[in-house]
Amino acid sequence: MQKNLSAEQISHYRTEGYLVLENFVSKPWLDRLNAVTQSFVDLSRKVSTSDKQFDVEPDHSADTPRLRRLNSPVDQHPTYWEFASSSEIVDLAESILGPDIKFHHGKLNFKYPQGGEEVKWHQDIQFWPHTNYDLITIGVYLEEVEEGQGEMGFIPRSQASELFDQYDESGERWTGYIKDQDLRRVDTDKAVFPTGGAGTVTIHNCRMIHGSYPNDSTKWRPLLLQTYTAADAFAYTDLVRRSPHGEELIRGKAAKWARHDPRPCQVPPTKIGTIFQAQQKESTT
Repeated sequence: MQKNLSAEQISHYRTEGYLVLENFVSKPWLDRLNAVTQSFVDLSRKVSTSDKQFDVEPDHSADTPRLRRLNSPVDQHPTYWEFASSSEIVDLAESILGPDIKFHHGKLNFKYPQGGEEVKWHQDIQFWPHTNYDLITIGVYLEEVEEGQGEMGFIPRSQASELFDQYDESGERWTGYIKDQDLRRVDTDKAVFPTGGAGTVTIHNCRMIHGSYPNDSTKWRPLLLQTYTAADAFAYTDLVRRSPHGEELIRGKAAKWARHDPRPCQVPPTKIGTIFQAQQKESTT
C-alpha cells in the first residue's frame, strides 16, 4: 500500500490542481465504511425532509431513500473519524500540506440512480475562507464509479486562476456556484471526470473549479470527502467550528503564527446551508 506521494505525483497536483489515485483505500477500510454508510441510509428512512444530520432530495421517502448528503460524518460515527484522522489518506495529506495538519471538515455526498442533482461549477474556499490556500479535499469512491454516474469533474489548472464571486447578480443572495457570464472565462471543455474502482481517491485544491452532472446510471454514487488544512491556515468563519473535530490538529505541531496569502478570499453569509440547498435555492431555516 502506497503511503506517501511520489515527487511526480506531487508535481502533478501542484500544476494541475488535482490528483487521482486508483483503488488506493484498502478493502478492510472500504468494508467498514460501507457498512456504516448503509446503516445511515437506513436511518434516513425516518426523516421526510432535510435536517441537521441529513440533506435529502425532495422525493426522499422511507420506501425509497434518496440522500444528497450525510452532514459531518466524523461527528456521526467513530469509524468515519478514525478513517479521517488516522488512515492512509492522512499520509497523502502530509505529502502535500507538510507535517503539521488540521482536520477541517467532512461530508458524505450521494448521487442516487436516475437523478442525483447536478452540482454546478464552483470553488470550495468561498464556502469556508481561510488565511491561505493550503487546503485540500480528499474524496474516496466507496463504490466503483463509471462514466455517467454523476462523477465529480475538475477543470485542470483552474486553481491557479481567479477566485470567482459566488453571490448572485444582485450581490445579495449566496448561490454557491459560478455565474454563467463568469464561466465564459473558464475552459470547461477541458474538464476531466475521473472514474475508478472502489477505493479510488481524488485530491483537489480548495481553489479548484469542480462540479458534477446528474447520475444517469442505475447505480448510486457515494463519495466520502475529507478536507485538511495546513496548521498555519486559519478560518475566517465559524461554520465548521461547530463540530467537535473542526480544525482539530491531527498530525504535527500547532501553529503559533497565521500565514496570510496576499490574494483576497470571498466570505459567505453567516448561514448558507449545504451546497445543494444553496444551488437549489432551498430554505435553510
